[in-house]
Amino acid sequence: MSCITTQTGEVFCKPDCHTNAHGLQSIAALVRSTDEILEPIATQIRGTIPAWISGNLLRNGPGKFEFGNENYNHWFDGMALLHKFRIKDGEVTYMSRFLRSDSYKQNIERDRIMVSEFGTVAMPDPCKNIFMRFLSRFEMIKPTDNASVSFVTYKGDYYVSTETNFMHKVDPATLESVEKVDWSKFIAVNGATAHPHLDPDGTSYNMGNSYGPKGIFYNIICVPPERESVEDTLQGAKVLCSITPTADKGKPSYYHSFAMSENYVVFIEQPIKMNVWRIVTAKLTGKGINDAIYWDPTQDTIFHLICKKTGKVHSVKYYTKAMSNFHQINAFEQDGFLMLDLCAADDGQAISVYNLQNMRKSGEALDEVYNMMCRAFPRRFVLPLDITNETPPNENLNTRPDSTATAIKLSNEKVFCTFENLHGDDIEDFGGLEFPQINYKRCNTKPYRYFYGCGFRHLLGDSLLKMDLEGKKLTSWYQPGLFPSEPVFVPSPDAIDEDDGVILSVVVNPTEDKATFLLVLDAKTFEELGRAEVPINIPYGFHGAFQPTA
Repeated sequence: MSCITTQTGEVFCKPDCHTNAHGLQSIAALVRSTDEILEPIATQIRGTIPAWISGNLLRNGPGKFEFGNENYNHWFDGMALLHKFRIKDGEVTYMSRFLRSDSYKQNIERDRIMVSEFGTVAMPDPCKNIFMRFLSRFEMIKPTDNASVSFVTYKGDYYVSTETNFMHKVDPATLESVEKVDWSKFIAVNGATAHPHLDPDGTSYNMGNSYGPKGIFYNIICVPPERESVEDTLQGAKVLCSITPTADKGKPSYYHSFAMSENYVVFIEQPIKMNVWRIVTAKLTGKGINDAIYWDPTQDTIFHLICKKTGKVHSVKYYTKAMSNFHQINAFEQDGFLMLDLCAADDGQAISVYNLQNMRKSGEALDEVYNMMCRAFPRRFVLPLDITNETPPNENLNTRPDSTATAIKLSNEKVFCTFENLHGDDIEDFGGLEFPQINYKRCNTKPYRYFYGCGFRHLLGDSLLKMDLEGKKLTSWYQPGLFPSEPVFVPSPDAIDEDDGVILSVVVNPTEDKATFLLVLDAKTFEELGRAEVPINIPYGFHGAFQPTA
């Protein structure tokens, strides 16, 4: 049994929901600082890189974890290191560059941590007098512009993003920051997720909270595809809809992303909660923002549907038991239902696991950290869209054949849902699935058959997985001791089937020096086509994107 203590002191115990691990290998080398490679270097090709692949695999993630004698506390704190694998005519080059954020530049200039990050509070500057150092304790933590999570696009431009109100427009050719962009200069939000969604016409959707005298709101953001000028960044952005927290108004839910179907944005309000007062007083207490995020299993998870055309919130809220969710797979509407596919776990304490002290443990201590975690698995919720007075209560409204999900009307405004698994028992052997990806351009907001992800028999992804929803058949790529990153699907130019293309993944090795490579898999068969070996060390990263080029 595992037990959870809430902030009110209540203790809740539940059966363990993880795969026990014994003898995990050390991954300390994967969260170690590295140098940037400012000029493209050649790679050694093993096998074959298909000649039709032409473009840049852009990756983002932390690459520097200390300045001077001061060390960051959390994996998310490391300075953003941008990577580019240039693929052309069967050859691959590699380069990288630290994002010249204001945070990075201030830290470099003083050779100490000057800007607070997610899990690390910057200590008062010793160069200030005692009185000024004392006063600085009462300042709010300023949001960082260390955009270390992903590469995203708005209006055809590439940005690197995190979860604050700052992004950086980046030149994909050089990885140089072109412009620092502040969301709050365009709309009233204090941040935005690192995972926007795109409609076929180029319209972008995102989410961001706002904090002010009128309260705390979850905001749905819409960015038009048209450019007003060459200098245009987020001009024309608007808040489509604002939603107040359902429970404690001062403790909104944390969310890393959201889902989108053809007609709806789907916000998942989960019981991973943020204590805003603790965030405001973080400098005074010396505790990072991560200390203000907690899991409350006594609260349900709520799905809010927002119409993209009108900005109106659907009159029905869909409830399910407490779960945590960081990444969605896909969402689509069919036969009066909205299918919501996501990766979810039955507890929400994963964020606290990823402090650097944990990730650098070894032996039994590392096993113990892993065994505290709950696995994330792919699941589907089936949400009935048409709820009226005539809709019968207290019976399953999900009439889809072969679906085990349920949806029970409790009132005209409330439906309680349970999920169906999008996997068979064999996924247990891989520790669940996260970092899900699909053939986005073809299948986003539409019915689909395949998705891809990483298996997690370790704290980091240690295998690549492909799920065929017809029969829930699982295919895997796994080599002991190697840690592949999030899979990126690239369709072939003459694609007919949904899985005609390749999977790209950066694979790192914590036990061998300079043993990183870009892996290319046939997406249909999941057989290795080739790899491009890079003669340097690369830390394990977060997210990225493929930029097609001529």
